[in-house]
Amino acid sequence: MFKNHPRGLPVLFFTEMWERFGYYLMLGIFTLYMIDPSSSGGMGFSDFKAADIYGTYLALVYLTPFIGGLLADRILGYRKAIMIGGALMGTGYIGLAIPGQTSFFISLLIIIIGNGFFKPNISTLVGNLYNNDKYRKYKDAGFNIFYMGINIGAFVCNFVAAYLRNQYGWGYAFAAAGIGMYLGLIWFFSGQKHVKEVDVIKTTQPEDMPLGKMLSTIFIPTIIAGVIGWYLPTLLFGQPFLGANSTDAFLFASIPIVGFYASLYIRASKEDKQPIGALLAVFGVVIIFWAIFHQNGSALTIWAERYTDREMPAIVEGAANTLYFNQEVDISLREVVKTDAHGIPMSDANGNAITTMGPHPYFNNLPKEEWPPEGQNLNLVSTEIFQSVNPGFVVIFTPLVVLFFAFLRKRKKEPSTPAKIGWGMVVTALSTVVMMLAVIASHNGEIKSAPMWLISSYGVITVGELFLSPMGLALVSKLSPPRITGLMMGGWFLSTALGNKLSGVLSGLWNGIDNKVFFFMINFVGAMVGAFLIFIMIKWLRKVVLDHTGSH
Repeated sequence: MFKNHPRGLPVLFFTEMWERFGYYLMLGIFTLYMIDPSSSGGMGFSDFKAADIYGTYLALVYLTPFIGGLLADRILGYRKAIMIGGALMGTGYIGLAIPGQTSFFISLLIIIIGNGFFKPNISTLVGNLYNNDKYRKYKDAGFNIFYMGINIGAFVCNFVAAYLRNQYGWGYAFAAAGIGMYLGLIWFFSGQKHVKEVDVIKTTQPEDMPLGKMLSTIFIPTIIAGVIGWYLPTLLFGQPFLGANSTDAFLFASIPIVGFYASLYIRASKEDKQPIGALLAVFGVVIIFWAIFHQNGSALTIWAERYTDREMPAIVEGAANTLYFNQEVDISLREVVKTDAHGIPMSDANGNAITTMGPHPYFNNLPKEEWPPEGQNLNLVSTEIFQSVNPGFVVIFTPLVVLFFAFLRKRKKEPSTPAKIGWGMVVTALSTVVMMLAVIASHNGEIKSAPMWLISSYGVITVGELFLSPMGLALVSKLSPPRITGLMMGGWFLSTALGNKLSGVLSGLWNGIDNKVFFFMINFVGAMVGAFLIFIMIKWLRKVVLDHTGSH
C-alpha cells in the first residue's frame, strides 16, 4: 500500500489512525450520551439541546485549526504542534469520563483546543512529504491512503465504545478514546526521523500580517463578535436568529476570521492571488457538504436509535454476544424521555429532557405482537455501530477509488481535482435521496425502517466523501503558498467548522418537521446547489491548478 510513497507516510497514517480512533469513538456516543436520562448515566438533554451542543462542538473543533495552523506556520513548527494537540485531546477525552456538567464542558473545551493544534498540521506534513519531485505525482493517492488510516480508526472504535458502555458505562468508553490518542502520540514520536525533514517553518513575506497584529485585529474581534452574537439577537428580537444563542454566537464570531481570509486574497501578491482565490471559492462550497455529512452523528444517529430495526440478525447474534457490542432491552418500565401525542420528545425551558416511566423507546414504533414476553430481552445492534458503516466503506472503497482514478489517469481521462469535488457533491445529494426513500418505506417512521436503507445511504455518501474530502486536502496542499500552508489548511477546516455548525442547526429542525421526507429534501437541494457552483467555476479552477502545479 505504501509502495511509491515517502517513508513518513506510514508514520502519519498510523498516528492519524489512533487519533481518529479516539475522536470518532467519542463522537459515535456523544449524542447518545447527551440524550440518555441521567438515571442511566447520561446528561439528560433534550434532542434540540443535544443537537445544538453537537453542532457547536464540531464547529469549534474545526474552527481552532485556524489558530493551530497559524502558530505552527509562524512559531511552533508542525511536529511540536501535533504533540501539544494530541496531549490535550487525550486529556479531554479522559475528562469526559468524570460525571457532571462542569467536567463535561471543560473537557470539551480542552478537546477543541487540542484538535486545533493537531488536525491541520498533520495534514500539512502529509502534503509536505510530496514536495519532493520523486513523489509529487502520487500526492492525490497519498491523501487517499492517509484518509483510509483515518477511517480504520473510525471503524474499529465504535465496537470498542459499544462493548465498554454496555458492559461498564459511558465513562470507560470515553477513557478508551484518551488511551487511543496517547497511543497515536507514542507512534508519532517513534517515527520522528522520517518526518523531521519536512517540518520546515517558511519565512514570512512583506504582505503577511505580523502575528501580534493578528491577535489584535482578528482574535479579539472574534471574541467580541461572539459575545455580541450571543446577546444581541435576543435583546432585539426576543429570540436567537437561528434557534440557539450558541449558533448566533458562532456565526458572528466567524465573521472576523472569514474577513481575515478575504484579506489574504486582497493583500496577496500577483503570484499568490489566484491560488488563494481558488481555495477560498472551494472552501465556501464545501460548507454544504459538511453540513450534510456530519448529520451522521445527530439526525442520522436519532434515526438509527428510534426508527431503524436494530434487532440482531441471527447470522451475527453469536458474535455480538461474544464481543458484547449488542444492546439488550426488555419491556420493563424505566426512566425514558416523555413524548407528546405526535411522538416528539418533550423538554423543559432549560433544554433538558422531560422524563417519565415507560418501556424502552425502541418499542414506540414496534408493533406489540413483536414485543418480547415479560422477562425476556430483545438483542439489538448498539446504535453507535452504525457509525462504523461509513468508515468501513471508506476502508473498502478507498483502494477501488484509487485504482479507478489510476485507470482513468493512464487513459488521460482522470477528472481534475476540482471536478472530483464537484462529482462528490452530486453523489452526496444521491445519499439524501436514499434517506427520503427510507422515510417513505417506513411510513414516515410509523414502523421500523430496514437497516439497509441507512447502510445504503452511508455507502453512497462514502463515495461522495472519497471524491471530495481527501481531494480537498490535496488541493490545499497543491495550491497554498508554502509559507502559509498550515494557515490555508486551517481555512479548509474553517469551512468544515461552518458546515458542522449548520449540521447541528439542520438536525435541530428534526422534531419540527413532521414529514421527514422534507428534512432530507433540504439536504438534497443544498448538495445540488453546491455541485452547480463547483461546475460553473470548473474551467477557472482547473486553469489555476494547472498554472500553479503543472497538473490538473
